[in-house]
Amino acid sequence: MKFTLSWLKDHLETDATLDVIVERLTMLGLEVEGVEDRAKELAAFRIAHVVSAEKHPNADKLRVCMVDVGDGKDPVQVVCGAPNARTGLRGVFAPPGTHVPGTGVDLKVGTIRGVESRGMLCSERELKLSDEHNGIIELPDHAPVGASYADWLGLNDPVIDISLTPDRADCAGVRGIARDLAAAGLGTLKPLAADPVPGGFPSPIGVTIEAPDACRMFVGRTIRGVRNGPSPRWLQDRLLAIGLRPISALVDITNLLTFDNARPLHVFDADKVRGGIVARFAREGETLKALNGKDYTLDPAVLVIADHERAESIAGIVGGEATGCTEGTVNVFLEAALLDPTLIARTGRRLGIESDARYRNERGIDPAAVIEGAERATRLILDLCGGEASELVVAGAEPDWRRSLTLRLDRCATLGGVPVPAEEQERILTALGCTLAPQEHGTLSVVPPSWRADIHGEADLVEEVLRVKGFDAIPATPLPRLTAMTKPALTLKQRRTGTAKRLLAARGMSEAVTWSFLAPGVAEAFGGGGEALRLVNPISADLTVMRPSVLPNLIQAAGRNADRGYPDVALFEVGPAFRDPSPTGQDQVAAGVRAGRAVPRHWAEKTRAVDVYDAKADALGLLEALGAPTANLQVSTDAPAWYHPGRSGCLRLGPTVMGRFGEIHPAILETLKVEGPMVAFELFVDAVPLPKKKGGTARPLLQLSPFQPIERDFAFLVDAGIEVDRLVRAAKGADKVLVKDIRVFDVYTGDRVEAGRKSVAISVTIQPTDRTLTEDDIDSLGQRLIAAVAKATGATLRS
Repeated sequence: MKFTLSWLKDHLETDATLDVIVERLTMLGLEVEGVEDRAKELAAFRIAHVVSAEKHPNADKLRVCMVDVGDGKDPVQVVCGAPNARTGLRGVFAPPGTHVPGTGVDLKVGTIRGVESRGMLCSERELKLSDEHNGIIELPDHAPVGASYADWLGLNDPVIDISLTPDRADCAGVRGIARDLAAAGLGTLKPLAADPVPGGFPSPIGVTIEAPDACRMFVGRTIRGVRNGPSPRWLQDRLLAIGLRPISALVDITNLLTFDNARPLHVFDADKVRGGIVARFAREGETLKALNGKDYTLDPAVLVIADHERAESIAGIVGGEATGCTEGTVNVFLEAALLDPTLIARTGRRLGIESDARYRNERGIDPAAVIEGAERATRLILDLCGGEASELVVAGAEPDWRRSLTLRLDRCATLGGVPVPAEEQERILTALGCTLAPQEHGTLSVVPPSWRADIHGEADLVEEVLRVKGFDAIPATPLPRLTAMTKPALTLKQRRTGTAKRLLAARGMSEAVTWSFLAPGVAEAFGGGGEALRLVNPISADLTVMRPSVLPNLIQAAGRNADRGYPDVALFEVGPAFRDPSPTGQDQVAAGVRAGRAVPRHWAEKTRAVDVYDAKADALGLLEALGAPTANLQVSTDAPAWYHPGRSGCLRLGPTVMGRFGEIHPAILETLKVEGPMVAFELFVDAVPLPKKKGGTARPLLQLSPFQPIERDFAFLVDAGIEVDRLVRAAKGADKVLVKDIRVFDVYTGDRVEAGRKSVAISVTIQPTDRTLTEDDIDSLGQRLIAAVAKATGATLRS
């Protein structure tokens, strides 16, 4: 919501400065997103007079101008390339040191083709006034030399941009904002003149409401003999300041009142209306060419304003081109309607139409100001366009919006934490438009105003009082300490999300944040896509199903990076995946993908593509950081179908699947239109068991052995189908005290090994803890290790 300071002061009598107003607006809950102060931005630009303009000695298209800048000193030399630079011209001068907003350049004294230039004469584009840059600005002869150009042009009116919450429909108009500021003590709200305009004749156009639940009230009148030319300069400047393009006086008047009083209106060319006006639902297949230039096919769920032959506008959202006002319009029919907000919001979303009228109608219009809005519009039309107004035509009736609430005067203290005197509570509520009546036992009967549909109960009244009083008046009261030592705000389970993100980022991966929705076909490829997880109101036609896995979005993101010249990418995301719509059907998943080269091209290293072991290393590293007992994990080969069979696995702790890893199946990459190979992992963060507390929460003491560790290598011959992991586990189980670590350093298949067999070489680290091992101890351990591996896998020691 944008408005200018002078516009605000049309409704608010105040001496407050811009900074005070901006601060108070934010304190009132009307958050100021920005202030555009053109006077400050253009403060250095002055009106100047070109005393002489001579041809540049070294350039045909340049002029050397001597410019009087009105400071009483000698003229300033400026080199100018504009074709209209000439002697006697009055333009806009910028001295050295000025920041030019249209180009972003800070001016300096320079030399152009051997001639010094001490400033510049500016075009409109350089001052961000328009796109005109074919020449410098030309001002009339009466423009005062030396004066501020912004002040002379009337650009010293700051534009304030506030962010509205959906419940504050009243502040979608400047008057509502002024009312809040007046209640906060920043001035006095000026009375709003809305004297009825007497009708000179009966309206030849009548109004009928065929959908009373959708259109509660319709007020209209015919105005004949108007002149629809350009609107006056003050009105054009006001609309331009907030980003609206002036069109014609009639249209500009309706736009002005939309922003001034949150009262959307519409004017029809009365000579193009066939018969009377009807508020009805559209007929199946009915079409409308709207004022935005688009054609819409309507259905019976869309409320339209029609004549006796066709739909002429989509009610509350956009008008139709057929009855739009043009320069040739002589007679108009003015519309002010009270419409169902829910219907307007639903229609706007379905048709994809964004308009200022929809923005206000879907939030709710003041039900008591429909006639008032029509009268204000009539007065402006008569003042600016002339003509004669008919009597009002009223269909429907003002709904019963009045509701009486009870406010206990002590609730500001007991509920809000701030004791506010009864007199001040009454003053604030009265200033906001409420009607008060005292009751017994320290209570008030409060009737909220018609424009505040968001006030429903006593807590809302307390909030209004405290909002205007100032939330900064609420004292900061610490919560009572329940224990001697503070407890962490997050549990270990909650902290794991941050831990996972830090660990994956430390492994060189970049975090991605993607949608939790997928296209149905993609979801089906990853085991989802059921009706139970289909969205009723999706944000996009290709994002209609809750994701069963985080991987599809990451794979597609990696593909987009590759399409833009970044094929070597590593992405991760920690977020939800959905199995079913139940409260327990959501998993917190840490997932990642790697694509392209695992080792960058380098003269000293051999490059290679990413493979399944990169994904496995990421998964195991993350599980280790999360506190999972990685030494007890088992690797199975039953990964889901979106992984490549034989190049993937599941990490299990007993029957529980902790995670999955592997190369993405080529068919999946083809479905997602992504080049491979690509590897990925998925870890279920909530499946990682919490550590068991033994003897408190302190870390166990570091146990270091004073004895030298021993390494022994073993090479086993085993069937090619036996997983190496089984062999390693069997070797570790031979002696869990002495065997500290086992590493696989060679796997061989070839002509030196019989067919169907493979050679697996492992390095075993033996760490004595209480004495130095003898040779017999080491040999005994080796025999136990060989026997354990043979029993578990059928392996034999390779000679």
